[in-house]
This record gives sequence, C-alpha cells and structure tokens, in this order.
Amino acid sequence: MDTVAPGVTQLRIQRFVNVYFIDAGTPGEWVLVDTGLPGSEKTIRAAAEELYGPGATPQAIVLTHGHLDHLGSARALATGWHVPVLVHPLELPYVTARALYPPRDPTVGGSLAFASRFFPTQLPDLGDVVQELPLADDAVPFLPAWRWLHVPGHAPGQVALFREADRTLLGGDAFATTDHKSVFAVLVGVPKISVAGPPFNYDWPQCHRSVQTLAALEPAAIGCGHGPVIQGPAAAAGLHHLAAHYQLPAQGRYLHEPARTDASGVEHLPPKPVDKLPRQAAAFGAGLLLAGAAWLLARRGRGPRRPSKKRK
Repeated sequence: MDTVAPGVTQLRIQRFVNVYFIDAGTPGEWVLVDTGLPGSEKTIRAAAEELYGPGATPQAIVLTHGHLDHLGSARALATGWHVPVLVHPLELPYVTARALYPPRDPTVGGSLAFASRFFPTQLPDLGDVVQELPLADDAVPFLPAWRWLHVPGHAPGQVALFREADRTLLGGDAFATTDHKSVFAVLVGVPKISVAGPPFNYDWPQCHRSVQTLAALEPAAIGCGHGPVIQGPAAAAGLHHLAAHYQLPAQGRYLHEPARTDASGVEHLPPKPVDKLPRQAAAFGAGLLLAGAAWLLARRGRGPRRPSKKRK
C-alpha cells in the first residue's frame, strides 16, 4: 500500500488496478473508492483491517465509474459490509444491467486494445445495493472535505474526487499515471501521466476536456485507477502537459464521431470499423492447417520405409 496524501491510501491489486481508502474525519470511519476486478474482495478486506482494525467497515463505497476493473468486487463487498455503493446517476443503467457501455474499440491499436477483445461486456447487477450521488451539490457523502467532478469521455458518469485543502486528486480513468500503451510500464508501475484506457474511450474530445478540467485544479498529489501515486510538482506539471498535448489515436471507431449516451444508456453509435485482426488470425490459422495437411500428404506419399538390407 502507498500513501497518496494524509488519510488517503492506495492499494494496487494484481499490479494493474488501484483502489483507495479515504479517512472520513472521525477516527475509524472511512470510505472505499473503487473495488478492483471480481474476486478482489479478500485482498481489499485484508488491507482495510490492516489500516483500520479487525472487522473494519466503511461508511460507503464510491465508484469513479462502473467498468469491470472498478466495479468488479462491489457487490461482494457491499453485501458483506451492508453499505451502499454510490455512483453518478449516468452510470446507473450500466451498473444495474439495464444497458451496456459503448462497445470497446480494439481498432485504436496497442496491447490493451488487443486484449480488450477478450474482456467481458456484461457487468454484475448492483441494483439492490447501488445509490445515486446527490446532484444538488458536489459534496461527496461521508467525506465532507471532498468534492466530486463529472469527467466523462471514458464512461458517461465517471467522476473524479478532489480535496481542496491539500489539492489531492483521485482521477479514476480520466487519465492514468502510467503509460497504458506499454504492458511493461503498467505491470512495473513506471510513473507517467498519460491517456487512460484508449479502447474504452467513446468520446475523445470529452476525454480531453475532462483532463483540462482536472489540470486546472493544480493537484499536488494524484492517484488514478491505473498507475503509481504521483506527488509534488510533477503531479500538476504532468497533468498540464497531457492537457496541452493530448494524444489522439491514429485510428478508431470514436476518433471522428463519438458515441452519444443519455440517462437510459447508449443513444447513438458511429459505424463499426472493420477489425482486421480476426480475419488475419483466421487466415493465419487456415494457413497452418493447409501446411499441416500438405505435410501429412507428403509423408503418406513417401510410403513406409523399407528396412535396409545388411551387407554380409
């Protein structure tokens, strides 16, 4: 576990995804932000008890958004702890299994895009444990020193959390603190403020605007859904650099036309691009089969070997 700022602890799970424990102000009271992949509940419970003592239970779970690597263990934890899961209202159709997120886009290229072809699309239904973040103001329930900001583009109801007093920012997947284009960087945790989750970004201009919104906060400490903690001048400087030099993919379904969503889910999708990889893989597989068949035929054509006669 790593300290982001006083009372804010990052737990990295499976070297890939982060969850956060935030002190609520009163000793022993705290809030969990995000829940990692399915099956992470034992790791999270153990970390909570290390931080807050045996039987530690939060006031609530806050999800920055409902993608599987953030929502994955929410149901198991919420039902075990008997606490609510809080999300932005625009996330409700997805986390209650009434709608699917805009389809991932593996055509943006890169190792994460390749792997995204195999990720599940259906999410666990949080219908009986989920509650909406109140929209009357930007206060985070149970965390009076914090406010939330709506930062869509990666997910329709994605939120970031910010503590003004010491400029601590939890950015969700509005950006990453490691290079998502490099498997090595993600697994090792090489610090670099960069674009997060390209194959899942359904509105690239909005992603850029969300980064600009967060850069304007001048954060002094940053934790995101993926990557190590970044503190000090490098936090604001790195985020400003990303805002000024936001890199768009060279290609992709949502590059020139975003998906449109509303309170019910996806309203409009741009045309689906041709994904060449499945065809290429099929052609490669067919080539291997043909080569194998040709080799077998050649072997049969030779006939059985006759034993050589020994010289007397």
